[in-house]
Amino acid sequence: MTITPEEIKRIATLARLSFSPDEEELLTQQLDRILRYVEKLGELDTDRVEPLAHVIDVVNAFREDRIANRPDPDALLANAPAREKNFFKVPKIIE
Repeated sequence: MTITPEEIKRIATLARLSFSPDEEELLTQQLDRILRYVEKLGELDTDRVEPLAHVIDVVNAFREDRIANRPDPDALLANAPAREKNFFKVPKIIE
């Protein structure tokens, strides 16, 4: 599969980019090489290769969800201008 300069212009338009003619030519060559390499990868026989999500065997990467330090309402509201029980008290703005 080869890429044409018109396709580069269309991609640039979709990405809202502008390139000089020299840059368009360079991008055409570079993307063409990339596409040819990907085509070569498609020729590999992968029938006996199992799908892989991780390189190493990961059983459970998550830790147990538990509270390590409970919040102290008095410490959290120490600098509040006004409070009511364990909540910030704010002026009413909706009537």
